[in-house]
Amino acid sequence: MNYICESCGSDLKYYDKVSRMVRTKNRKVSIITVKRFKCPVCNCIHRKLPNNIFPYKQYDARIITGVIEGKITSNMIDYEDYPCEMTMTRWRTLNLQSLL
Repeated sequence: MNYICESCGSDLKYYDKVSRMVRTKNRKVSIITVKRFKCPVCNCIHRKLPNNIFPYKQYDARIITGVIEGKITSNMIDYEDYPCEMTMTRWRTLNLQSLL
């Protein structure tokens, strides 16, 4: 699969892979591998994230989306320890599109 540089439009080349921690329900943490690609023209590094995580967020996208849509609140027993109320308030003030 060919990926295109968002900065200059050139084809990206595989560069390496990195580990990333993803927090899910009930304090479970999983480590995933994220591929990185480098642009041979502008030397930008791009990470190709799976659909279940947002850039710069450590929680699973389903949790973030559930909080923003009001399906997950701090009163829910299943989510009583994740995430904290301050984090959920911050997510609600953000537009979901700004996370993408």
